[in-house]
Amino acid sequence: MTGTLYIIATPIGNLQDMSPRALTTLREAGLILAEDTRVVKKLLSHFNVHTPVERFDANADATMIKRVIEKLREGATLALVSDAGTPAISDPGSWLVAEVVRALGTEVKIVPIAGPSAVTAALSISGFHSDIFTFFGFPPHKKGRSSRLNEIVATEHTAVLFESPHRIEKTLAELAALSPARRAVVCRELTKMFETIERGTLAELAALGRIRAQGEFVIVLAPKK
Repeated sequence: MTGTLYIIATPIGNLQDMSPRALTTLREAGLILAEDTRVVKKLLSHFNVHTPVERFDANADATMIKRVIEKLREGATLALVSDAGTPAISDPGSWLVAEVVRALGTEVKIVPIAGPSAVTAALSISGFHSDIFTFFGFPPHKKGRSSRLNEIVATEHTAVLFESPHRIEKTLAELAALSPARRAVVCRELTKMFETIERGTLAELAALGRIRAQGEFVIVLAPKK
């Protein structure tokens, strides 16, 4: 009988957001696949979970994919987690899920264990209509960056993107140059001790010297008027 692949959301910061169902599933799984084993092992240690962990990140090769598929074909119970939040959302886990579906189709059970997501957390406090929104993930660093940023500001409805601390100032400046009056919200370190939420136009946010370039960022752009 084919096994089960659980897609398990983990806290984006506050460990109290870890669900009992997620913990139970992690304890019962035969193997946990993690984007960064060091990060996930700290989480597991905190909750006294001793399930074996193996790395599955953007550098995973076809051999690793094949091994996962074979384990599932043999009836294994596997769990996929990312560094934080919901796996497969702007995350290499999406490749694994796609390959498992392609190889095993309806034979395999792929079960979501819902929980924290930086995308929905940021949308929920943005104050912008989110019945329709587009998620852009991380903008490209070089090739395709300009066209992607133009695509973001051209979006008529709410737009959401991630950014790293190394490029947050650059990205805000580039977005502001394209659409200075567009209203936006910049969320830093959501659910963590030093969580900050800044609101204003892109021009105002780009000029903010007090946005501390540390932590993970989510930018939400308001719909065009």
